[in-house]
Amino acid sequence: MSRPTPLVSPAEAESAATASPVVDLATGGVIAIHGSLAATRGTRLPLIVDIPAAPVIGGSAKLSSLHEAVRASGRRPREVILTIGGGFSPADRQALLAGIDGLRAIGYLIAVGDVGSGPVPLDLLADVAPYLVALSPDLVARAPRDPRRAALGAAIAAMAAGVGAHLLATGVSSETRLAAVHSWGVRLACGPLLTPGPSGRVRVPLPVPKNPPVDDASLGPRAQEMLLPAVTLPQDAKTDEAIDLFSAEPSLTSVILVDEYQRPTGSLDRGRFLLTVAGRYGHALHAGKPVRRLADPPRTVPRTTPAVAAMQVAGGDDGRVYDDLVVVDEMGRCLGILRVSDLIRRVAGPRPPAFTS
Repeated sequence: MSRPTPLVSPAEAESAATASPVVDLATGGVIAIHGSLAATRGTRLPLIVDIPAAPVIGGSAKLSSLHEAVRASGRRPREVILTIGGGFSPADRQALLAGIDGLRAIGYLIAVGDVGSGPVPLDLLADVAPYLVALSPDLVARAPRDPRRAALGAAIAAMAAGVGAHLLATGVSSETRLAAVHSWGVRLACGPLLTPGPSGRVRVPLPVPKNPPVDDASLGPRAQEMLLPAVTLPQDAKTDEAIDLFSAEPSLTSVILVDEYQRPTGSLDRGRFLLTVAGRYGHALHAGKPVRRLADPPRTVPRTTPAVAAMQVAGGDDGRVYDDLVVVDEMGRCLGILRVSDLIRRVAGPRPPAFTS
């Protein structure tokens, strides 16, 4: 019996291998870049980088070139999400898990990739507890035409939610594929269909629901289910570095200052920060000086905080109601940001979003 012809074209495969913006489907904002370290130079958005399982299994010596590439790119491990694919035997499983623990201890965020049609056992998600799960492009391509694969995608989405992982759809090249993954609850996507416009935002061609469901009176989802990758700077960074970040990334809403242990020490809101430095004498007063002088105290919430409780934190300061919240782990380290608009949407019920190109 001949193998079915993959629905992922050579052009799509080539596109997936280059830098691709990762889009938040709820807002149209670009929140990360998926590609190689070389292909993603020039941006400070978090990076999603695919790596094979073999060097992770091989231990620290096999990963030295990765660490050097991250260092040469000017990145810190916390700003890089490593997506580990399949290609390992059951006998390698313990070595793989040990290698993942080592990468996580250094500060890398861990993702499991090619889930759905690649050689990745689903129970690996339970063992790894990844930050992100990346669906295989082949599953995304076939789901709109194959109800069984659509059911598989929905099941993987439910499992990802159960282990507290984000779900990323890769290789999205048509509106039917986008609609399919969105119906599973996928929040993040990348592919040829999702190209930023001049504003830095992406027009997400999703159908508008006629009767959007309304959430019940529960406390809502946990913060870790809604967090987005944070763009960070060292707490001793200069004001010019923050100006460059906001200027280069139009969809960036905040920059979080962190100490050497990745604990948040300050928060820069885009609107207030740019208004300060753009005012009369603003650049002359602040250029070359520590940006922490202009930072607000970070408003942090533990990753297990319910949405309703997070909204109470957001409303605790009338002057900063719409500032991003910083989600932290049990050690107080920055895991990402939580946008207040997402909180409102999840607590009040989904509403059709308005997107601009």
